[in-house]
This record gives sequence, C-alpha cells and structure tokens, in this order.
Amino acid sequence: MLNVTAAAIHLCLAPTDMRKGFDGLAALVREHLQSDPLSGAWFVFRSRRGDRLKILYWDADGYAIWQKRLEVGTFEFPKVEAGADRVEVGVTALSLILGGIDLASAKRRQRFSRERSAT
Repeated sequence: MLNVTAAAIHLCLAPTDMRKGFDGLAALVREHLQSDPLSGAWFVFRSRRGDRLKILYWDADGYAIWQKRLEVGTFEFPKVEAGADRVEVGVTALSLILGGIDLASAKRRQRFSRERSAT
C-alpha cells in the first residue's frame, strides 16, 4: 500500500540505467546510496536524459516499483552541492517534480514547524 506521507524520500542524483529492475535498484541503494532498501523509504531514480523515473520501495512483504516515462520534457531534480549522491525531499517536492514544476522558482509559504516553534 502506498504510504508516502510516512516514508522518507531519497532522490538518487546520479543518472540510472532504467533497464534495472527490483534487484538492480536495490543493489544501487545499498552500494551507491549506502542505505537500506528494506527501510520503507522511497528511492527515486532518473534516467540520463531525464525523461524516465523509477521509484523503488519496500512494501511490508516485497519490493514495489513505480515508473513513468514522459513523452515531452524532463523531470527536474533540485540543485544540490557537488559530490552529493542523494538528497532527501518531502512528499510535496516529489509531487512538484512529478508535476513538472521547477523547484528553483517555486516559493514556499511560511508554515508551522515543530522544530521552529521549539526554539
């Protein structure tokens, strides 16, 4: 069952061979991202051209893959510091990426945050 609100979402910043399936993507998570593919987190991979995307996650009793191929355009990942292998994003950022919104030009309005109110 899809429960993205409770899952961490990691974008793999290196281009990925979209021919990889469950085991190939899980191996990338372990070896390249140094993470546990059984953690319940979502791992998002993008093709070299940027027009294909796969999401791998563990769904209680097995791996699941969600994939999308664009007919026009590309998936835009956020800009991060050089040398980073991945970046963690929230469900809102993932929705914007899937919807074709440029994250650099999107403005986030102020919202309540437990961490900010504690200081």
